[in-house]
Amino acid sequence: MVSPNAVFTEIVTTTFRNHRKTIADNVSKHNALYRKMQGSGRTRKEDGGYSIVTPLEYAMNGTYQRYSGFDVLNIAQSDVFTAAEYNWRQIAINVVSSGYELRVNSGPQRIANLAKSRIRNAIHTFANNFSSDMYSDGTLPNQIGGLQNIVSDAGTGTVGGINSTTNPFWQSIVQSAAAPLQGGGGITPSGAQGVMESLMLPLFMQLTRNNDKPNMIVASNDYYQFFEAGQVTLKRYTNAEEADAGFMALAFHGVPVFFDGVSGMPAAHMYFLNTNYLELVVHSDANMTIMEDVKPYNQDAVVVPVLWMGNFVCSNRSLQGTLKA
Repeated sequence: MVSPNAVFTEIVTTTFRNHRKTIADNVSKHNALYRKMQGSGRTRKEDGGYSIVTPLEYAMNGTYQRYSGFDVLNIAQSDVFTAAEYNWRQIAINVVSSGYELRVNSGPQRIANLAKSRIRNAIHTFANNFSSDMYSDGTLPNQIGGLQNIVSDAGTGTVGGINSTTNPFWQSIVQSAAAPLQGGGGITPSGAQGVMESLMLPLFMQLTRNNDKPNMIVASNDYYQFFEAGQVTLKRYTNAEEADAGFMALAFHGVPVFFDGVSGMPAAHMYFLNTNYLELVVHSDANMTIMEDVKPYNQDAVVVPVLWMGNFVCSNRSLQGTLKA
């Protein structure tokens, strides 16, 4: 007779392997940013390496020269590239059951129900926590660096091993909304018409360089309300696909503005993102990968670890911005 442990492990392992896309979809339903990254192909697998290295183009080629006839040309080497280096961050979530639970739920259907309930809980837990991590400042132990790190409130800080105070090219752009939105007794959503867009436009223009411009704006609860209140006469909604996915989204100069306030995003913030320079990098051997089950030597239980390893990386901070109080 096959032991309940073996049946439980097999069901958990098979279910996770067969539903890896479901797990990713579940995370994306909690987080508009994650959905955009996946939908635009901004996730990348790496096979290894001590760290995640992202090349950066930080300067212009200094040999550009207008010349005439036999003028001597400038053939000096131009130092135009550097690299940001991000540490690997690891996440583990374990599907666990005690020996007692396995034995009282013996029988194929009971074991299957027990395994599925544990899997649902693990998926929801990963989705909620990873969503918060994507907006975090990365200061918790072993946490990925989220938007509060990459697009910090001050626009400075050290990201990817590069100190942006001594390397200004690596600073993100900040637009303060404190005076018109919080000053003078504050402003209600109903009184926000025109005010929010007047703050958004300068930041949007500063982040637009030729064909490069923000392709996604994510807003906290309060700022989305301010923005929507300014659309009283003409609400410019984005495509039906986003609405069908459960996301509230209007448009600003053709760029979708998402309400993402339940994803761990801080209040009084609006992030203007160019996701062409953002990537979610994962290790190919730890991408919600199921490991061999473990039986603790001093406990009557079975543990099935599920591992993720990677980080949230940026290759151009100067094209990312935040509107904040």
